[in-house]
Amino acid sequence: MTDRLDAWGALARLREAGPLVHCITNYVAMDVTANALLAIGASPAMVHANEEVEDFVSISSALVVNIGTLSPAWVQAMERAADRAVARGTPWVLDPVGAGATAYRTRTARDLAGRHPSVIRGNASEILSLAGEVGGTRGVDSTRGAGEASGVARELARGLGSVVAVTGQVDYVTDGRRSLAVEHGHPMMTRVTALGCALAGITGAFLAVEPEPLRAAAYALALFGLAGEMAATGAIGPGTLRVRIVDALHVLDTLPQREIRIHEV
Repeated sequence: MTDRLDAWGALARLREAGPLVHCITNYVAMDVTANALLAIGASPAMVHANEEVEDFVSISSALVVNIGTLSPAWVQAMERAADRAVARGTPWVLDPVGAGATAYRTRTARDLAGRHPSVIRGNASEILSLAGEVGGTRGVDSTRGAGEASGVARELARGLGSVVAVTGQVDYVTDGRRSLAVEHGHPMMTRVTALGCALAGITGAFLAVEPEPLRAAAYALALFGLAGEMAATGAIGPGTLRVRIVDALHVLDTLPQREIRIHEV
């Protein structure tokens, strides 16, 4: 599970396969998510119209649903896409952005979480809110640490049958039986909007080539975090980091392979 060669091997398979990742994501995240997916070797599609989401799921390797900018029509499209993905056996990721901030947002996130996502990726406040706890959200930002939500994430994963990934200074990933800690990333990443959304897209890309969702999520977290570390070296601020992280994703496998810090907890 913790062998770094598995993560690099998964990246190689991703590059070779070039999976089509269907993203229903928010306006803020579309650009950075699409460019991050292209940089890592996947093919992104930002498709949210009710009239075509089911058809597009049918030709995609993975689906990513991000609730950042909600509207009733988009919620319906998310529900239809998620149901089609499950019916076809297509892996899908839920990013419950801002769950806990409003009743509408929380209700939508919980409904989608009940539609059998392969992976749910969120910050501590979002995961706590999904589980019915007081999440402590501030808009779309978390006021809680990932470690505070690790136990709740395990119970949530067990109850939903999904892998739950909690992002923070240290990321935690669990399928309800096993839990992993991922120790990659850089503090400046929290100052760039939509990087968490891009991570959800990257998670979808790894799900397309790694059949075990726990591993797929851990690899996505580790390699995206590693790209963030690489990008922060020489970055003068968040704006530079935003550009450099796309470059880092592009060259990840052309540099000497670094140790991947994933371990059982």
